[in-house]
Amino acid sequence: MPILRRIYKQILFSQICSVSTAVMIKLPTTKVLHLPPQTPNDCLSKPGDIQQDQLEILKSTVNALKDGEVVAVPTDTLYGLACLAQNSEAVKKVYNIKGRNGQKPLAICVGEIEEIYTYCKVVVKRELLENVLPGPVTLVLERSEELNPNLNPFTPLVGVRIPDHPFMRRLCQMCGEPLALTSANISSQTSTVDIHEFQELWPKVAVVVNGGRIGDQSRQGSTVVNLSVPGRYSIIRPGCALTPTLNVLDRKYGLWEQTETQKV
Repeated sequence: MPILRRIYKQILFSQICSVSTAVMIKLPTTKVLHLPPQTPNDCLSKPGDIQQDQLEILKSTVNALKDGEVVAVPTDTLYGLACLAQNSEAVKKVYNIKGRNGQKPLAICVGEIEEIYTYCKVVVKRELLENVLPGPVTLVLERSEELNPNLNPFTPLVGVRIPDHPFMRRLCQMCGEPLALTSANISSQTSTVDIHEFQELWPKVAVVVNGGRIGDQSRQGSTVVNLSVPGRYSIIRPGCALTPTLNVLDRKYGLWEQTETQKV
């Protein structure tokens, strides 16, 4: 009997271990990383000047992106989902996570104005770009051949952003290529300004970067403006920066608003 009892205990122990292992495998592996308070230039200095904990968060996020994963990040307007725009499989993951209509385009995010000229065909003065970027504005331009053809293949245009957020700018710089960027929420649901507002998405992303509650409580997102036609502009989404954007486009650079008839 003692021998049978020992055998029974060994079998029971091995079953418990197997169940525990299975549970561990199913547990989400999402990293939730907390950014320290930042000043405007924190992440724009040289890598050696960045705080160590901040640099580790950047490295972890970059590694996840380079592995083809999707990450959740803070911007200057809302929390967003991001992946490498040149990685077609990662782009598909973003659509699946959001439950997004495949005919709705994703914007791209870069760290410097110079990069816009690589991935877009620019027909406005560089000074105009410098007046609205970085900031809560998405510029819609004709895409160049350098941009992944599987990103928004149904349109010759693409929206491009440089968020006025030091972490995001440094992240783009360290990746060395554009990020596909969209709001961190299920499609048609409310945009998010705090990581706990999209907690149901955490298990579906590799990294969640907590930058605290985002200051813009309007939840409007960026102002989206089409600048693909020389001398013209059209507002696609008013967003949170409409008035200052119109001041730049109209009053400072004399662009004309494109009418619906002209668009057709």
